[in-house]
Amino acid sequence: MIREILRMGDPRLLRCARTVSEFGTAELAALIDDLRDTMADAGGVGIAAPQIGVNLRVVIFGFQHSDRYPGAPPVPETVLINPILEPLGAETEEGWEGCLSVPGLRGVVPRYRRLRYQGRDEQGGRIDRTVEGFHARVVQHECDHLDGVLYPMRVQDFSRFGFADALASQMGTAVPD
Repeated sequence: MIREILRMGDPRLLRCARTVSEFGTAELAALIDDLRDTMADAGGVGIAAPQIGVNLRVVIFGFQHSDRYPGAPPVPETVLINPILEPLGAETEEGWEGCLSVPGLRGVVPRYRRLRYQGRDEQGGRIDRTVEGFHARVVQHECDHLDGVLYPMRVQDFSRFGFADALASQMGTAVPD
């Protein structure tokens, strides 16, 4: 089922999400289905449960091709529950980000270039991956939602933050919302 995506300004987006304690349940499967449907309908590359008003530590992400990020390499479709992120080194890189909860806007955000993420899948199986680049960026962005952080809170240079259509020349492409 396609759910309403909360928008920046809704206080539910600022909460710290609760840990999932039961796996393989009908409720968790329904939440994941709703997240998939909602992300696909919005054309996103990831979504977190808090974005649809569910205060649990669940994110999904992944795509083969994205109209929102046309130059981005594919990211494997992943359900990540109770994630733990570990930066691998201090190196960061800046990149343009948008968010389904912040429609129409884009900004440059620094993120760790390489990281290890761990967590569980919907059945409780272990996930443990080391990633870099856009994959690492997507994971960090989605997991920020679980701690009540929206990407504009991480923007350091507000001359590189604004409406996507107005920033198209800076971004090097007309990226749709």
